[in-house]
Amino acid sequence: MDVYGIMKQKFLEMIDLNGLGSERIRITATPLTPEEAIGNPEDRDYPLLKGKERIMEAEFRGARGHAFTDMYGDFSGTLVEVAEMALKNNFRRAIFISSLNALMRYIGKADRTVHCKDQSPPRCARELVSYIEKRFGRGARIAMAGFQPRMVEALSGRFDVRVTDMDPDNTGKTRFGLLVRGPDQTAENLSWADICLVTGTTVTNGTIVDFLIEKPTIFYGVTIAGAAVLLKLRRFCPLAE
Repeated sequence: MDVYGIMKQKFLEMIDLNGLGSERIRITATPLTPEEAIGNPEDRDYPLLKGKERIMEAEFRGARGHAFTDMYGDFSGTLVEVAEMALKNNFRRAIFISSLNALMRYIGKADRTVHCKDQSPPRCARELVSYIEKRFGRGARIAMAGFQPRMVEALSGRFDVRVTDMDPDNTGKTRFGLLVRGPDQTAENLSWADICLVTGTTVTNGTIVDFLIEKPTIFYGVTIAGAAVLLKLRRFCPLAE
């Protein structure tokens, strides 16, 4: 599936259908500080607070859209320029995805496009446990792609979980009783699992196509808000704004 081609086409269609193509409206995107993005949570082991990733925030007519990325910077351009941008790296994809989220928020096609803060992540993790138990049962085997500490902490005591991550600071380490493996283990984990729990950041780092499989898959987070609607993906992000 050409996911970015589909999203670009839909982006342009939304601009046209809402009469936004001819206006001299500009969309701006800028990286947020960790405190702006996640506030002041009690736990300090989130990637945002460790400086591994930042959130790009795009704003369009007061509507905001977020996207996690490890490549960030400032950008200003028209909606059409964003929609037609060559998505050649994580920075360009983050601009595109955050802008898509802002546009879809503005026209009412997507919600929960702004990252939750402070003590919301632990609550989100507890809700995730209930969400999975209710839909898949307590015996579900979970392959998690992307180390989200509160989710791993909550899931590890209730399910059989395998975790992979791209951050070398996590891979090969034991977190909450689970060994975090590198991305070379992902395919095997997906084959083993009953359900897959995948970070929405895959849509900015370009690996999302690896997770569009014939198996129940849950994408979590704000990054994938708009893409989940356009690509009809299951998304979990109950406490985002």
